Amino acid sequence: MTKPIPRLKSRLARLALGAAAVFALAANAAPPTPADIYGDLFIRVQEGRVFGDNKTFVDAVPTRDPQAIMADYNTAPPRDAVALKAFVLANFTVPGVNDTPLLPMRDHIKALWPQLVRQPEPAVAGSSKIPLPAPYIVPGGRFREIYYWDSYFTMLGLRADGDQKLVESMLDDFVSLIERYGHIPNGTRTYYVSRSQPPFYGLMLDLQQTDDATVKARRLAALKTEHDFWMAGARCATRGKPCERVVAMPDGTMLNRYWDGRDTPRDESYAEDRATAAEIPGRPAPQVYRDLRAAAESGWDFSSRWFADGRTLATVHTTDIVPVDLNALLYAMEIRIADQCREAGDKACSRKYRKQAIRRRVAVDTYLWVPDEKRYADWNAAAGKVTATLSAATLYPLFVGMAGQEQADDVAATTEAELLAQGGLRTTRIRSGQQWDTPNGWAPLQWIAVDGLDRYGHGALARTIADRWLHTVARTYAETGKMLEKYDVEERKPGGGGEYPLQDGFGWTNGIASALMDRYPDIDPTQDSASAE
Repeated sequence: MTKPIPRLKSRLARLALGAAAVFALAANAAPPTPADIYGDLFIRVQEGRVFGDNKTFVDAVPTRDPQAIMADYNTAPPRDAVALKAFVLANFTVPGVNDTPLLPMRDHIKALWPQLVRQPEPAVAGSSKIPLPAPYIVPGGRFREIYYWDSYFTMLGLRADGDQKLVESMLDDFVSLIERYGHIPNGTRTYYVSRSQPPFYGLMLDLQQTDDATVKARRLAALKTEHDFWMAGARCATRGKPCERVVAMPDGTMLNRYWDGRDTPRDESYAEDRATAAEIPGRPAPQVYRDLRAAAESGWDFSSRWFADGRTLATVHTTDIVPVDLNALLYAMEIRIADQCREAGDKACSRKYRKQAIRRRVAVDTYLWVPDEKRYADWNAAAGKVTATLSAATLYPLFVGMAGQEQADDVAATTEAELLAQGGLRTTRIRSGQQWDTPNGWAPLQWIAVDGLDRYGHGALARTIADRWLHTVARTYAETGKMLEKYDVEERKPGGGGEYPLQDGFGWTNGIASALMDRYPDIDPTQDSASAE
């Protein structure tokens, strides 16, 4: 074999070294990956499976300089999974998540209604679902059936968005439920029938648009039946011994509380209720279950309003509490029965229910009004005094028109000083970790505050609450593309707490957003709010 000449050998060596250098240079110039760029943010998103498929985030496109994104992240790292996802969606275009241009929020809501409509369906043996005779709206997410008090706020939005036919349809469904069960259950599941929810049916009738005397008579009869349900305990309530949903106050006047016909763990929260009862040694489990169920009937499940220590679920004692919101709604029910009986020519009926309404208003003023604190409060029947918790329920007497002007003025001052946050109305001032406490705000309570304050001449404060709430909802919609069940009004972001993950859909949020935008057409939720703190 011929040996290579030295010069050629040297040249081949130089070429080999050059090639190695080129490959090394190429390796050194390899672009950084998302893991390199986003560090801890990347790890949290991927390990937390924020988007399910780990390829989703690595294909996302930043909407601004990555260094600026990471500077903001490092300054204030998101505290939980919900806040983390919101941060990512606010700073990245994520494929399949927020890469499609959003509709304007009002158009999005109108497009959501058909998705939340359910049609009548037959009963299925062994199923918990209660069939309804006419189409209706569900809240969305895990809430796959109609819910009582949610529906009033949904109906406000349907009316604002021009769907009166569905409003009438849902009224027919509620009449059907009252005729079958004597009341409107918490929701249309068999495990909800032992309890109701805040009684808004009378207020729903304000939204009806029918001249059919037969339909109106049937709806009025259903309203009377519902009143009978709430007052059934009057036959056996005595001072110191409430009966069912009725509490005899110290002067013998009858007011109401939340209650439930069963004293077992809730079917839908069975393990959670048993765990709560196990935390309370020495207290009979059936009483704990009844108090948990009563809190579920209140719609505020759960809140410091129902806790003896004002902080922890283990001290729940809902059945001891005479709530101001429930009694305000029953006053509204009695007034409406009286008015509708008068319109129907039944003077005796009108006098009967108006007397009951007047007695209730006097009792609320006597026991639930706290002049020194400028608020309406809940009454602890076991302790014989008002509770210390200030909550958005203080606005219900304004909402139903049972407050005096001075009382309304005082409540307005308290609301502005204590309950108004940068993103809307706080639920309470207590940070218990429960979903019906601060920092959460809820669509129904915003409407009740806005409508009640406006009724008594506090239009500027009403508008401020509406403005801040709409901006919170719009901001979160822009970041997530979703309408959510509840919001953090302290930091204007998705809400938290509760027994289940945050839900989107969402019936009453859609309804109140539409109703408020209809009421205040000059508010542009997409622009920075001039009224924010």
